[in-house]
Amino acid sequence: MDSVKITIIGSGVIGLSIAAELSKYHADILLVERHGKQGQETSSRSSEVIHSGIYYKNNSLKAKLCVEGAALLYEYCEKNSVAHLKTGKLIVAVTKEEREDLESLFKHGTDENGVKNLRLIDAAEAAKIDPCIKAAAAIHSPDTGIVDSHSLMSRLSTEAAAKGVVFSFNTEINFIEKKTPGGYILGVKDSDYRFFSHIVINASGLSSDRVASMAGIDVDEAGYRLSYCKGSYFTYSGTPPPCRMLVYPLPERQLKGLGIHATVDMAGRLRFGPDTEDVDEIDYRVDAGKGQMFFESASKYIKNLKRDALAADMAGVRPKLKGGDFIITHEHLRGLEGFINLIGIESPGLTACISIARMVSAMVRDV
Repeated sequence: MDSVKITIIGSGVIGLSIAAELSKYHADILLVERHGKQGQETSSRSSEVIHSGIYYKNNSLKAKLCVEGAALLYEYCEKNSVAHLKTGKLIVAVTKEEREDLESLFKHGTDENGVKNLRLIDAAEAAKIDPCIKAAAAIHSPDTGIVDSHSLMSRLSTEAAAKGVVFSFNTEINFIEKKTPGGYILGVKDSDYRFFSHIVINASGLSSDRVASMAGIDVDEAGYRLSYCKGSYFTYSGTPPPCRMLVYPLPERQLKGLGIHATVDMAGRLRFGPDTEDVDEIDYRVDAGKGQMFFESASKYIKNLKRDALAADMAGVRPKLKGGDFIITHEHLRGLEGFINLIGIESPGLTACISIARMVSAMVRDV
């Protein structure tokens, strides 16, 4: 039976970051991916924003890894010529009544999460930063930015492959068996092939709860059961675009989403989204009938939008956990020595990818 030291399941930005990080210290790493190429799910269907860490619950993994990860990701992109840009971001209170919530968010970001360089600004200063914004007040986050996620994933995979990581695409794991005294036998769907791996890292995104279940974990009891949240995007083709930076409304109170916001990509294209829609199945079709709702939502905080300039663009599906935070854990307390789970890695997973990889690398050292 073939044997490897480390198997990483999933080649989104998280799996690729882990592969690149581990390849600095370990040989004999296999990365398996059920699709024909990398980054085909959540990683390639997002706003591509480098977040500063304002929103997330104090002392959560999301907050900690986002604040750490933003600096690490900017550094990585600079060193490796990955396209990125510090665009800055405004989070706007449209009415005076929303100002209290805005001030609470500002204090949470600065005092509790340790986000640096945030400023609470009035309507006049917001208008100077971007005259197309409707705002009674705003939080200015100058260090928020964007990254070309496809270029980032390409660079990570190139780095990992150069250091010996073996990639196996069109390879879906459907069987995991714990062996004594250690390690795992893994099976491949539509094949009799089995192989042995001393360490298994589950970075399979939308399938991560199912993979955890294969290892014998009761995902409902553990709180690992995922639900799917679909988010659609609409592009804006009006010329010139009404804004050239990231603009967000105040976030929804339960933080199911950050609200339909305005983002730009590296080509300067303006896009609105995502919305939030609970779904049972993964479906990337965009309902063009949502255009009016997107127009009305965005018009609350951006001036002079044209309805006919909005067009359906793309959709992504995010893995949601009831607990709300990332799960990144070595499952040795469940008797699964050498099995590392990453579950519910949604936003700010892209921002945090390097810090997540370093966290996993530390876990591997302790196996």
